[in-house]
Amino acid sequence: MLALIAAILAAILLLPSCGGRTTRGTAAESADETAATTLVGVGAAAPDFTVELFDGGELTLSSLRGKVVLLNFWATWCPPCREELARVQTELIDRFAGRDFLFLPVSRGEERSAVAAFRERTGYAFPMALDPERRVYDLYATNFIPRNFLIGRDGRVVAATVGYDGEEFAELIATIEQTLEKR
Repeated sequence: MLALIAAILAAILLLPSCGGRTTRGTAAESADETAATTLVGVGAAAPDFTVELFDGGELTLSSLRGKVVLLNFWATWCPPCREELARVQTELIDRFAGRDFLFLPVSRGEERSAVAAFRERTGYAFPMALDPERRVYDLYATNFIPRNFLIGRDGRVVAATVGYDGEEFAELIATIEQTLEKR
């Protein structure tokens, strides 16, 4: 029985991490862990990439220069990711419709079939991108989802968040608004 418990704990610790906040350790340790896994910080140029879109075609980040882009890394199995995605249609896509803004959710490490089943179950129809081999994610971070990188019109990261928190998401929306107002 003890061996089974040890095996389960080891499996949990080795799974890809969801969220960036932890209940272990201090807030400073959690912040240090998040910072250590973030490869692109605020003010840095967002690494360029080309990603396959769920509905077909490809999208290259550099082709979006001049727009404000919210790059979101998520997974179907991640509860905080699902909680965050539930707010996206009304609070991001609808709110910023007709403006130079694009929400770009990139499924981290999952095959098309998993994303297709998730979209079917949730009814989400907004564009999504696939990153089954984590090539795009690995340019930006090494661990933890959901992750958001707000990229300004000039291709530089304006804000970066890890995990999901309702208050922090509201702050991110305000930052998007401020970034859109800047020319």
